[in-house]
Amino acid sequence: MVNVALLVVVHAKPGKEQDVADFLRSARPIVEQEEGTQAWFALQFDASTFGIFDVFPDDEARQTHLSGGVGQALAAHGADLFSTEPSIQNVDVIAYKLPGETS
Repeated sequence: MVNVALLVVVHAKPGKEQDVADFLRSARPIVEQEEGTQAWFALQFDASTFGIFDVFPDDEARQTHLSGGVGQALAAHGADLFSTEPSIQNVDVIAYKLPGETS
């Protein structure tokens, strides 16, 4: 079941676009270890704007994810990679489709 999500948007510093893309790709194995993260997507909106969208069954799983490996890596590398602080939005899921599930 999916009830809540996170939408994170980051802006790469000039010349760091590939580093941000590589950083996001490298986060996948960390997220795969998180039992509460039901789905996770690394996104690129334009040349320098990237994002993460992930979904969870409840707020506890969302908070666990935020304090986990990817959240720690964002905090540790953010000053080197991002031109502004990441925008992190807690959102509610009102409908979804995942393999084998319906809302």
